[in-house]
Amino acid sequence: MLKVRVIPTLLWKNFGLVKGIGFDSWRRVGPVLPAIKVYNQREVDELILVDIVAHDTGDDPDFESVNDFGQDCFVPLTVGGGITKLLQVQRLLRAGADKVGINTAGYDNPNLITEIATRFGTQCVVASIDAKARPGGGWRCFSHAGAKDTGRDVVEWARELEDRGAGEILITSIERDGTMEGYDLSLVESLASAVRIPIIASGGAGNYEHMVAAVTQAGASAVAAASIFHFTEQTPAGAKAALAAAGIPVRKSYQPSQDA
Repeated sequence: MLKVRVIPTLLWKNFGLVKGIGFDSWRRVGPVLPAIKVYNQREVDELILVDIVAHDTGDDPDFESVNDFGQDCFVPLTVGGGITKLLQVQRLLRAGADKVGINTAGYDNPNLITEIATRFGTQCVVASIDAKARPGGGWRCFSHAGAKDTGRDVVEWARELEDRGAGEILITSIERDGTMEGYDLSLVESLASAVRIPIIASGGAGNYEHMVAAVTQAGASAVAAASIFHFTEQTPAGAKAALAAAGIPVRKSYQPSQDA
């Protein structure tokens, strides 16, 4: 079994970080850079930074800010939001991103996934799926920060993303987002059993046991979370300790030197 990663998610809206429930991200939680500096010291494996309003503006990603963030980020950084072109990916990687997250643009132009994977490698592509349950069973994919029903089935779309070269999939339950009631284990398991690439579980983590369940019961390769780290005393280091105590292999954390 590969070592399981613990990944805080940072939702970036205009000039700071936000969090809410069910993708209604109204609560401000502070600026981006101090959060990155704190997480550098808290044994995280990676960070995911998503501009949740970039899809509305049509503007390029904020390369200058990503460059500033990248200089102070000592763990792998995935940047998402508003990416529609290969050139933007190149500039984000040069600015300090290690991977890019693709969501809305993937539905509009599925070839973008293939182009990024071909040019920069599959390890660069984190395909993000935001899902809602269907009344009759299964899940539908939503784009534009959960606002638009794409009509696509989650499992079928995940398989296509894998075929197109995505290196891993970030799956987020819109209904569970911010509730801290636990991941949608059925949703995570449906993808983990359908594709061969790693699945990052997201949406609903409220305690360490939820993270353990996402791995042991649903087959997640990584656990992403926001509210649990923003609004409780629970920490990434505590999450990794709980995972290890459950017999799940976790990564040793990189600790920057005092001179860094």
